[in-house]
Amino acid sequence: MIQRSDLKDVADSATSSETDRFSKEYWTIGQMAGHFDVSLRTLRFYEDRGLISPLRHGATRFYGAECRRTLERVLCAKKLGFTLTRIQRLLLNSAEAGIAESLAPGEIVAQISVLERQKADLDQAIMDLRAAHARVGGEGQMMARAG
Repeated sequence: MIQRSDLKDVADSATSSETDRFSKEYWTIGQMAGHFDVSLRTLRFYEDRGLISPLRHGATRFYGAECRRTLERVLCAKKLGFTLTRIQRLLLNSAEAGIAESLAPGEIVAQISVLERQKADLDQAIMDLRAAHARVGGEGQMMARAG
């Protein structure tokens, strides 16, 4: 595996086979964004927050297998509704285990409660907007879009 200290040498004077190996082991920010369907800005933000740590050569970022696994875990935790602050703690405490599998039963129940409250808030917001839409005479348009 290529170490951070080797990055400059590889980038500056690599042979064709070293370059090929490097490009297979490490992805660019564009490759990461495309593969994980996130924006470049998101990847930079996660780096700023300390969630992922790509190798750097000047302004260029290179993402190895460990970064890719960590990003998968971050995105999984985001889907479970966790904040980035909580995700950072989960990453520290869960080693290589899946995020959901690393939670204590009480933590799972607490997160379900958080998500249920958010869902109830969203359901209420949708009902309020539907009522407002109906009051302004847009019922036909809304039904056409919904169906």
